[in-house]
Amino acid sequence: MNVQIAAESRRKSEKTLLAAYPGATLLDVTSKGPAPWVQLSPFYPHGGIPVPFSDETSMSVEGVWQGLKVFENADVDTSKFSIKTMKGIKRSVRKNGPCLGHRKGPNGDELLDYQTARWEIYLPTYKYLLENSAKGIVAQLTAMAAEKPVVLLDYETNSDVLDLRKPLSHAAMVVHHILGTWPSHS
Repeated sequence: MNVQIAAESRRKSEKTLLAAYPGATLLDVTSKGPAPWVQLSPFYPHGGIPVPFSDETSMSVEGVWQGLKVFENADVDTSKFSIKTMKGIKRSVRKNGPCLGHRKGPNGDELLDYQTARWEIYLPTYKYLLENSAKGIVAQLTAMAAEKPVVLLDYETNSDVLDLRKPLSHAAMVVHHILGTWPSHS
């Protein structure tokens, strides 16, 4: 099956995107996107998302990512696991001081650096969402992309797990998942 799928910036104009991907279907997969595509957003409250290194679950992938962050003036915040509104999930350095890393589990002793946290927290958690919570939407996208090009729109465009200069694009991770090119940690 020849699948044509890509991730691009939500900030690009429709004209620019369609010039690059003639005849493509453009789908906003951010927290501002329409149903059902919004369900691919890490902020979407699917519920039952396993929190790595614990027996707990979170409403969203972003709840896990933000909840396990440790700052100079604030430790983990497990209340982020229960947010159902896609709002009030992010935790800022302005309020909490510099981010020191991510706790390896809500009660863990180990602090993971940003790179390690991507591999051990974000990627497995988001992959769980794609293989379970949003499995039907992923199948629908795959079928659509087999018929004609599909472009997933995201705020971020970084598809390289090793590039720490910018946040990872979840749309790019959807593309990796569908194309069978999911990043592997050696």
